[in-house]
Amino acid sequence: MATGNAPTASEYVVHHLTHLNNTGHAQENVVDWTVINLDSMFWSLSLGVLTVFILWRAASRATSGVPGRFQGFVELLVEMVADQAKGIVHSAESRKFVAPLALTVFVWIFLMNFMDLIPVDLIPRIWEGIYASAGGDPAHAYQRVVPSADLNITLGMSCGVLLLCLYYNVKIKGFGGWVHELFSAPFGSHPVLWPFNFAMQIIEFVAKTVSHGMRLFGNMYAGELLFILIALLGGTASVFGFAGHLIAGTIWAIFHILIITLQAFIFMMLTLVYVGQAHESH
Repeated sequence: MATGNAPTASEYVVHHLTHLNNTGHAQENVVDWTVINLDSMFWSLSLGVLTVFILWRAASRATSGVPGRFQGFVELLVEMVADQAKGIVHSAESRKFVAPLALTVFVWIFLMNFMDLIPVDLIPRIWEGIYASAGGDPAHAYQRVVPSADLNITLGMSCGVLLLCLYYNVKIKGFGGWVHELFSAPFGSHPVLWPFNFAMQIIEFVAKTVSHGMRLFGNMYAGELLFILIALLGGTASVFGFAGHLIAGTIWAIFHILIITLQAFIFMMLTLVYVGQAHESH
């Protein structure tokens, strides 16, 4: 941000794409195991708690009679996820855990994505005021509120799915059976083929995990960036710029509702698919 003056367009964009982290230095969206993006952690954990509360509230208020609108909506989600899980994960015992997990993942990611619909400057401006009142420089008051636009968060979630898949591979097939599959599939069990089979299996695990996290991140990062660029129109002195800001912002927000829902659904479905694959033998 420009000191003492209105920021330039590039400074505005960079400022809104910079995380508040534990180092105190400006750092854009990169994967660094030594840096903790405090804003992403705060919003993702807060929305995770909100997700649990919403689902707990729905379960505690569930009645056998005519459901209210809130209960009816949650029941619709539960049935949708249960039907998808039944068609993908064929173990009824596994579905007792996997289906509720998939529902939680869907709601959690939807709420994280929904933060993209909050006006771009609203929460950062509030944070700048808090930061300034504590004696800090508002120019360094970074605050990103869309956790799913942080590659660290999305890859962390996809790594969690990977660990779940490894768990079910061992649980369903046994440790020995899974190790045998690592070296005997997909090309065959001949000893000469073992290195190639193992390499293909590792590549498959890595590719699924990386693409799982990158897909959600890429879509949400692009959406966040577009909202920031649209917000720049509202800062122009031109009437046409302000009108363009309102029109483009409204159109993109309406369209983005579909995107944030679709991305949450895709992440949930891929979670079910990968867990379902862990139950199958090659």
